[in-house]
Amino acid sequence: MAMDDLNGFLEPGMLVRHPQCPDWGVGQVQSRIGTRITVNFPDAGKVVIDGARVALEPVLDD
Repeated sequence: MAMDDLNGFLEPGMLVRHPQCPDWGVGQVQSRIGTRITVNFPDAGKVVIDGARVALEPVLDD
């Protein structure tokens, strides 16, 4: 199974959570270049995530 496109559906502006770091809160995707995703989290700041290793969880409107 290819593990290199776990976040291929993400686009700038989408809201996500980091599954291993729930205390970071809900972050907003800033950019996605290949498997590198930059997310701005309220409690962690801008974080560059390796999308080949971490599947971010989309946050849908409640």
